[in-house]
Amino acid sequence: MDHTATLDLFDRQRRREARPEGPDSRIERIGPVVRRTGPAHAWNGILWSGLDEADADAAIAEQIRHFTAHGRAFEWKVYGHDRPADLAERLLAAGFTAEDQETLMVAEAATLPTAVELPDGVELVTVTDEAGVRRVTEVHDRAFGGDSSHIGRHLLDQLATTPDTVAAVLAMAGDEPVSAARLELYPGTDFAGLWGGGTVEPWRGKGLYRALVAFRTRIAIERGHRFVQVDAADTSRPILARLGFAALTTTTPYVYVPEGV
Repeated sequence: MDHTATLDLFDRQRRREARPEGPDSRIERIGPVVRRTGPAHAWNGILWSGLDEADADAAIAEQIRHFTAHGRAFEWKVYGHDRPADLAERLLAAGFTAEDQETLMVAEAATLPTAVELPDGVELVTVTDEAGVRRVTEVHDRAFGGDSSHIGRHLLDQLATTPDTVAAVLAMAGDEPVSAARLELYPGTDFAGLWGGGTVEPWRGKGLYRALVAFRTRIAIERGHRFVQVDAADTSRPILARLGFAALTTTTPYVYVPEGV
């Protein structure tokens, strides 16, 4: 895989030319900024920016005004190669809060395993209804801590309105959901995204994360996507590297929460 060419393709297809995800989401290009605005429980924020030192602060202020007027907290995803070089510092000065840095990792789907042996008594189940979505949020709450209800609401929206853009899977140990993950499918692009792979504490280290990657990779291939990408935390990066994913750049979410939201 040509890392530079693949990153350029990702920037174009998934950032500069991104498409709406769901009927209530809209994509706008405002000067050198591409943003997504949608329901409060969906992802709102800046997908791409082509800023320089002269226009960065004004563009940041404009996005704050836009999302504040809509009563939305929003995220500005800053990639390691974005410009200007001090974009992160400018966002912090404007009132954003930085979350944990992740690594954009990409692999050619055809090079990845599409089946992994599961522990005895565990099966993978596709999520198709509200009961399955509740189990996904239960796993995420247990695996990551916090409240994952917004993920559940967004997943329900997608399954109801644009089911061709998402696939979710649970690892079930009998009647207990022990691991869960989503596959975001971006029609018209070469990329599918792996999101939310989480396993509850007693079941970690048993190969479930790898099994969920393989399950979703198979779907991505069936749907015609060449690449799978992950915003990888430090805990998952070594596993993905062993599977054949390459690190292309870093990505850090900068979050702005308007007063009263």
